[in-house]
Amino acid sequence: MYIVQIASECAPVIKAGGLGDVVYGLSRELEIRGNCVELILPKYDCMRYDHIWGLHDAYLNLSVPWYGAAIHCSVYCGWVHGRVCFFIEPHSQDNFFNRGCYYGCDDDNMRFAFFSKAALEFLLQSNKRPDVIHCHDWQTGLVPVMLNEIYKYHGMEYQRVCYTIHNFKHQGIGGAQTLWATGLNQEAYYFQYDKLRDNFNPFALNFMKGGIVYSNAVTTVSPNHAWEARTTDVGSGLGHTLHLYQDKFSGVLNGIDYDFWNPDIDRYIPQNYTYDEFEQKSYNKKALQERLLLRPADKPIIAYIGRLDNQKGVHLVHHAIYHALNKEAQFVLLGSATEPGINAHFQHEKQFLNSNPDVHLELGFNEELSHLIYAGADMIIVPSNYEPCGLTQIIGLKYGTVPIVRGVGGLVNTVFDRDFDQNVPPEKRNGYVFYQTDYNALESAMNRAIDLWYQHPEEFRNLAIQGMKYDYSWNLPGAEYLKIYDWIKHKW
Repeated sequence: MYIVQIASECAPVIKAGGLGDVVYGLSRELEIRGNCVELILPKYDCMRYDHIWGLHDAYLNLSVPWYGAAIHCSVYCGWVHGRVCFFIEPHSQDNFFNRGCYYGCDDDNMRFAFFSKAALEFLLQSNKRPDVIHCHDWQTGLVPVMLNEIYKYHGMEYQRVCYTIHNFKHQGIGGAQTLWATGLNQEAYYFQYDKLRDNFNPFALNFMKGGIVYSNAVTTVSPNHAWEARTTDVGSGLGHTLHLYQDKFSGVLNGIDYDFWNPDIDRYIPQNYTYDEFEQKSYNKKALQERLLLRPADKPIIAYIGRLDNQKGVHLVHHAIYHALNKEAQFVLLGSATEPGINAHFQHEKQFLNSNPDVHLELGFNEELSHLIYAGADMIIVPSNYEPCGLTQIIGLKYGTVPIVRGVGGLVNTVFDRDFDQNVPPEKRNGYVFYQTDYNALESAMNRAIDLWYQHPEEFRNLAIQGMKYDYSWNLPGAEYLKIYDWIKHKW
């Protein structure tokens, strides 16, 4: 099958969050399974050019219709760790992708509307006719719209679209100028509720809604998150639209790259290990304590790795630090705040706890250190308010670091409570789950984990090993997406 991914990110060359990891990991898995996969990306000035091999001119005279005129673009081709990527560079006074950033500009909606238009124009003019176009998040929500309203009348009537939503919070909002710029034009038509009109703002167009309405299949990044988005406020206003199109909407759990996240081959940790050699993990714990100047005590280490913001349950993260200390555990945090107030709060906590030998707060992000924390910690907490999929708990499981998670989104699909999960046999359970957002719920789950570590160390060891045996690679998600691709090829 010939598949083209259209996205605003692809790790490691363009990575602002989990989207980039998914686009790369899924593309790699699809290729391993014998498919032809190409990626179309913006050519940002600030992307990691050192991760591109053989960058060269591929299509120098791409003319993209825009506002009744055209913008001249160059398309470059290169290999990103084996993946064939095409990078679109517009030559325009707008400097759409020469901003020194990926996102955060006032005209983001127009930047990515242009990128979507240019990607389709490149497919059209270069005579590329993929079986499936797979696009991602609001940035490419207009791709299925323009494909069905414009490009299918110009020789692209057989292309099918799978649209994956990674984050419902950011939906891409535009106005009538988006229509005139892209050639869609007909305001009265697209501002209808069953087309692109935002569900709550009659004067706005919603790119993500357009992607849902016009694509052949819609996915999000875990089965439970798909249910949440359709039936709760997690859908950020798109619940009704998802309900209308529920027959083509599903959740496919993200995977992780076990060539990178794997304690057996991890080059960032001092001692490699597998579940058959679980005792070797203790060497990494000792190394972590030495590196972060923690007391070399026989205590469990509880870790938090991730952003410090409201989505991640930052109030519970803060509470977990002090509760761990009260329970004779050590705590390690690695993360950066997205808001000045949260950053200032944790800077204060870092200074206040600086002399405590059982805690270390590392404010920022350090790739190498994150691997050592996963390998050296005994438990990892993920107390998110909402979590579409979550990679932290999946990585923790692979490293034998028992997850303590809140039961939302993909956390429910990956972590099964040792004591209370009746749907999974005891020998398959792998962590601890709590459901409320209050301190008591978090403390209860932490207490059960810490008490097991102290009172029944052999049972704790078995729990960690059971987690390591799970397969959350891209193997199963790759197979699921191929089923979806096959379905939309034959159904539509």
